[in-house]
Amino acid sequence: AIAVLPSVAVWIIMRMALGLYPGYALTAAEKLRRQTYALAATVAMVATFALTFHVGILLARLPLAIGFLALLFLAPLLRALVERRLIKDGAWGRTTVILGANEVGACVVRLLRKEPAIGLIPVAVFDDRRTPEGGALEGVPYHGALQEARHVSRESGVDTAVIAMPQAYHEDFVEVINRGSSVFRNLIIVPNITNGAMIANSAVRGRDLGGILGLEVKHNLLDPWARRTKRILDLVLVVSGGFLILPVLLILALLVRLESQGTVFYADRRLGRKAKPFYCLKFRTMVPEAENILQRLLAEDDAARHEYSKYHKLRNDPRVTRVGRFLRKTSLDELPQIWNVLRGEMSLVGPRPYLPRETPNMFGAQEILRVRPGMTGPWQVGGRNNTSFAERNEIDVHYIRDWSVWLDLVILARTVKIVALRAGAH
Repeated sequence: AIAVLPSVAVWIIMRMALGLYPGYALTAAEKLRRQTYALAATVAMVATFALTFHVGILLARLPLAIGFLALLFLAPLLRALVERRLIKDGAWGRTTVILGANEVGACVVRLLRKEPAIGLIPVAVFDDRRTPEGGALEGVPYHGALQEARHVSRESGVDTAVIAMPQAYHEDFVEVINRGSSVFRNLIIVPNITNGAMIANSAVRGRDLGGILGLEVKHNLLDPWARRTKRILDLVLVVSGGFLILPVLLILALLVRLESQGTVFYADRRLGRKAKPFYCLKFRTMVPEAENILQRLLAEDDAARHEYSKYHKLRNDPRVTRVGRFLRKTSLDELPQIWNVLRGEMSLVGPRPYLPRETPNMFGAQEILRVRPGMTGPWQVGGRNNTSFAERNEIDVHYIRDWSVWLDLVILARTVKIVALRAGAH
């Protein structure tokens, strides 16, 4: 046990150096990336020290390897559980002020409240030109002009501000930044996101262009090496997990066959990478002649037609069987797509596989159709059926720009959680 203490100390120091304590304003994927790097750096440093100074007790390879592998999986899980508990107890987060009582500021407040794990808690709003109706912006109290932020910072110890003033004149904007940097230790500048445009993400990097600030926006998944890495990850996970999934596939296939006549699988024509059509496999969840039933329903029911037009699916779909309803609820109807992944037509994680008829209405089709679609993706673990078709397009484009191995692992973990809880799907 004593021999392990130096390794634990190095691990904690590395986590501190990578900003994981407390780790506010970091996405789940970024936290996972930093935790993995901290562990890898710890292994390298401990091994180097042991080999250099011939410390045999630190080279007990099997126990150390087991310990580090356990930490690789358990540390992110334990951190997530601790964060959730702290959020529930109101002990997680850094108080934050919003500079800008406008639509962008309101959007920031909504997003921060929707994602409490980010750890930025809006407590006050300031603006020189606007006073929000009712003296509050999305429930956050308005405290007056921008200059009042200085007093609130000193009295309450708030050290973080979000500047949500994209419409400000250049001179005013520079003044706000200069004034804010003298008061707040952390300043976050937000672009215009009122139309749902997801510009800001971890693929955006600041660049020093000889004293001029430049923002580089990358499209990570359009990099050929990134796609190769993703393909290798797909194959490793599918092959290693195939023995566990095969019995489940056989049982579900039997249930589908026993409930109703017809084929066990349903092959739907979808668009893959480079807009190449392929047949996306699913367990059959509908009765025979489902398409004819849909057309009659849409012709006769205005509410159903409006819902299908917006979401491209129906909450109470009369075509779905009892077993099919269970499969959809748990998303297990998509398990046969593992075959599509093995064939290279799909990925485990990616944009939604779109129908050919949906392309004329797609936002970002040029980017989305340059990568493989996924069995699961960011919209499934976010709003799922509660998101509109246009919102799903934007989420898919954001995923392509923001892609990383860590993001895929986070989405896969959240997918397993959703399936286990039978939550989110209709």
